[in-house]
Amino acid sequence: MSPGGPELKAAAEIAVMERAGRIVWEILQALREAAVPGATTLELDTLAEKLIYEKGATPAFKGYRGFPGSVCISVNEEVVHGIPSERRALKEGDIVSLDFGVVVGGFYGDSAITVPVGQVSPEAQRLVDVTRQAMHDGIAQMAAGRRLHDIGHAVQERVERAGFSVVRDFVGHGIGRRLHEEPQLPNYGKAGTGMRLRPGLVLAIEPMVNAGAPDVEILQDEWTAVTRDGKLSAHFEHTVAILEDGPRILTLPPGIPPGREGLPQ
Repeated sequence: MSPGGPELKAAAEIAVMERAGRIVWEILQALREAAVPGATTLELDTLAEKLIYEKGATPAFKGYRGFPGSVCISVNEEVVHGIPSERRALKEGDIVSLDFGVVVGGFYGDSAITVPVGQVSPEAQRLVDVTRQAMHDGIAQMAAGRRLHDIGHAVQERVERAGFSVVRDFVGHGIGRRLHEEPQLPNYGKAGTGMRLRPGLVLAIEPMVNAGAPDVEILQDEWTAVTRDGKLSAHFEHTVAILEDGPRILTLPPGIPPGREGLPQ
């Protein structure tokens, strides 16, 4: 533990987190392929849980603060924390956000993608693309010596330039032996401010971007967050380690070009 600051991870610990991240990536790819018209969100969750145990991992989300599923599955205007349900079937033209994590060797991996279900509208596709790009703009700022809010500033700039809005009620976070560690990582902010980034810091960057206003509300299930204006929302996330030579995305296997999240490989 770093005195007075977030926990910094040793190389061996980051290696374990990379193993967790690889499993997260592989299962998200299976979920992407299974997210077709007619599939229920419970079917996707059941598939994920089966694969988790086959790969020797443990669900990160199931039972966390009482959450009932292994995947947060949020459709269209749902921003995050959608509960898998046998009553919710995907339809052609939907966009579905799959937020997912596992535990391996006592360490967490956490990632999210938003995928189109069949053919989607040009505006929906643009929202998905901008959100993915904004995440990578933020990751590009994750260099030792930079400031924490350089990351959120880069995300916010990309999003607002596209005419969309950044959700402010939910933020990224440190990650390691716990799913949520310090520091919090807003997807907005003033460049040049915030704590200085140090090698060994591992962050989960997760922009949630709305097509309309940034405001959200929580449904009666006490989990699902939706856009207040009913417009679409998209969500991408990676677990990223800050190293001496730059950021390493732990939830993206070597050889996969950044920016391919949620796309056929």
